[in-house]
Amino acid sequence: MKKIFIIFTLIFSSASAIWAQSTSIKPSVISGDVVAITAEKITISSKTGNVDGILTAKTEYKKVDPAKPDLASALPASTADIAVGDRVMATGVLAADGKSFPARSVYLMSKSAIAQQHALEADLWRTRGISGKVTSVNNQTNQITVEVRGLMGSTSTVVTPKGDAKFKRYAPNSIRFDEAVDGSIGDVKQGDMIRALGDKSSDGSSFSAEQIVTGAFQTIAGTIKSIDTDKNEIVITNLQTKKDVTIALGSTSLMKKFPAEMAERLAGGQTNGAGGIRPPGQGGVQGRPEGKPQANDGVAGQARPGMGGGRGGGGGIDDMLDRFPNITAADLKAGDMIAISSTKNGDSTRVSAIKLLAGVEPFIRSAQAQSGGGRGGRSVDGGFSIPGLDGIGLP
Repeated sequence: MKKIFIIFTLIFSSASAIWAQSTSIKPSVISGDVVAITAEKITISSKTGNVDGILTAKTEYKKVDPAKPDLASALPASTADIAVGDRVMATGVLAADGKSFPARSVYLMSKSAIAQQHALEADLWRTRGISGKVTSVNNQTNQITVEVRGLMGSTSTVVTPKGDAKFKRYAPNSIRFDEAVDGSIGDVKQGDMIRALGDKSSDGSSFSAEQIVTGAFQTIAGTIKSIDTDKNEIVITNLQTKKDVTIALGSTSLMKKFPAEMAERLAGGQTNGAGGIRPPGQGGVQGRPEGKPQANDGVAGQARPGMGGGRGGGGGIDDMLDRFPNITAADLKAGDMIAISSTKNGDSTRVSAIKLLAGVEPFIRSAQAQSGGGRGGRSVDGGFSIPGLDGIGLP
């Protein structure tokens, strides 16, 4: 679970409280990744740019275990324990230009420890989690009905939050989980995407949730009109509205390309089936599919914790998507067809991509053929089915 920012917020609260008891000077807290480290200085890549922390004999160092993010369990450390790529939070008083500060204390999490913790938590959400589309919410019974899709079809699961269940909801203009806000079942709406962690019944019809993450997402398909690699932005012509949409790509955007043969095979299943294949674990597309891709569809390669959906366990759309080739904006060109998912931000002209999938032409042709061919394109929300596109990522 990507909660490094939350972890450092907790540490900051404790550190600030301790310092406030001994000085009237308000400390600054600078957090980010280490880009350079010497015996005299640590350079941190913060949200506002690089900031230099001046290290002295009085600087206190603490190493925090991502699995136990609290000051009580932090262990003594030194500059020798800090490496480029580690995550740190340092306290001190910023200079007037905001570019340097004398570091009073430095809390660090090693890059390897963070990666290990992420892998453990991603595996936990895979094995003890479900994801899908909310089909109904019953506030009286405190239950959420979810359509969970897999490679072989769909099931309906009733999610009941445990008494101490934690709710998180993606902000309308954000694609980052660390910016998600606390919520409740009252925030969950029909059509939302949901991912829950907890215990499911043996038949999968019910699920007792201890953590629930929801969000309102949209999917858009279109033809690339222009690419700005410097800004990391792509302008497409929306297939449904015929209007231009600027797609902003960020460090957390997942960009993949369907292998041509696989896309044709999966799209063929859509055309041959009654309603086509919808993204497993999602259900955000009109029309119910009957086509069934083989569970071993995929390409060789190293899997990464996936975004998308499905029931816990391997062999699903998460694993298939993970093995697709990674791409960047530089790998695309004007005229290519792409599809993206994003949170709904109320702006039809600009979105930030959670996922971008290329090589989707066969799915577009399939959907157009089923809708009568000559109607032209529609957005994915209007009927296109692209496996793995919509859905909520691993927290």
